[in-house]
Amino acid sequence: MAKAAAARTKGQARTSVWLQEKAPRGRGRKGDQPNGLDRDRITETTIRLLDAEGLAKFSMRRLAGELNVTAMSVYWYVDTKDDLLELALDSACGEMALPDTESAPEAWREQLRELAAEYRALLFRHPWVSPLVGQFLNIGPNWLAFALAVQRSVRNTGLPAHRHNGAISAVFQFVYGFGTIEGLVTARSREAGMTQDEYYQDAIKTVREGLGSHEILESADRLTAARGGDTVAEMWDRDFATALDLLVAGIESLLGEEGPR
Repeated sequence: MAKAAAARTKGQARTSVWLQEKAPRGRGRKGDQPNGLDRDRITETTIRLLDAEGLAKFSMRRLAGELNVTAMSVYWYVDTKDDLLELALDSACGEMALPDTESAPEAWREQLRELAAEYRALLFRHPWVSPLVGQFLNIGPNWLAFALAVQRSVRNTGLPAHRHNGAISAVFQFVYGFGTIEGLVTARSREAGMTQDEYYQDAIKTVREGLGSHEILESADRLTAARGGDTVAEMWDRDFATALDLLVAGIESLLGEEGPR
């Protein structure tokens, strides 16, 4: 049993729709394919369904119904549901606007901030992206372009090479966590039929009723007042900006400490 599970895991580590050396789907006999159906349309519809209903409710049958075709028709273009999710993941990544990291290496601060903001916006806009990021190799053209921009921006900092991976982790694992939580809270608000602000006020009220006079409430009130922001969105933005400032300052503090290694 354990051996079979290990074999499956090993196989998944090598599997990617981008590594499949197969003829493009949909080039069969005339009349074999549903009219107007192609891989791009299937991927776009997948993203729309994932945005509207979430990852847990997504299925090939649900997708086929939305496209008004049979489930078998979809398999003309993808072999598995995972292939389709991987295509959707890379397509969503293509929404990010990447800064020029080659012509102005001295602008690394702005480059990191732009990349961080774009990644955060992606995770917020598509909450299903977060759980999928760790499931695939992420070697589609859009993810590769993003990863290259991230690596170049960190290289532009002037940090010694042995610190690059740590800098990438500090900035972009932070963004991943921040964007994931922000997306989850937003999705919960929507499921509850509330705006973010309504959901926040309702949650605060519930916590106060449950915790009574606990000292954490007084501490939280001080932090909230000092942070400022009239809306939940403004609070998120201020926290994100401050955290990013701290990370950039941390990188700056290491510059010149030691030569390349």
